[in-house]
Amino acid sequence: MRKYIAVAGNMGVGKTSFVEFLSEEFGFEPVYEPYTTNPWLDDFYGDMGRWAYQSQLWFLTNKFRLHLDLNQNAGTVVQDRTIYEDAEIFATNLHRQGHMEEREFRTYMDLYGGMKRTLQPPDLMIYLRCSVRAIRRRIQKRGRPSELAIPTKYLQGLNGLYEDWMEGYDLSPKVVWDSERADYLTHLVDRLEFRKMLKPFL
Repeated sequence: MRKYIAVAGNMGVGKTSFVEFLSEEFGFEPVYEPYTTNPWLDDFYGDMGRWAYQSQLWFLTNKFRLHLDLNQNAGTVVQDRTIYEDAEIFATNLHRQGHMEEREFRTYMDLYGGMKRTLQPPDLMIYLRCSVRAIRRRIQKRGRPSELAIPTKYLQGLNGLYEDWMEGYDLSPKVVWDSERADYLTHLVDRLEFRKMLKPFL
């Protein structure tokens, strides 16, 4: 049976590795976030207030196309970050922290609202939870130049919004996995626990 599985979480929590694991372990088709092709991203990290709207609008429109394409796939797909996070976490955080002005945010959210009504929700949402301290450490380790100067306040804002969003998320069944303390890749016990957790949904 075809299923649509989404993997959600802050930057640096291990979403890409998680999607790779699911695709290899269960034969799902991976769908990755179009991170590297965003032409506004380096400008955004250099000056969030100047480029937040352009960068987030690019992510929103490209993620919308990805979601529509998922409906045409005959097999089970697993997606790295959803359109819901783009709007309800990232754009909202930028607005709250003063990097996106009110009229920009309202225009963005009006567009998102129209898109959301046309989309099929995931059959399962997997949320990867991780502390800001661990996220910062992982960002430093992977060394993407555009991410190294991200303020801790920005990451904290995202983490808080993620927790609130996941608390109220009701579009599909959801699973929360502690990606900071549980290592499904190298620890057999954690891997067995992970498979046991997913079994009812798969």
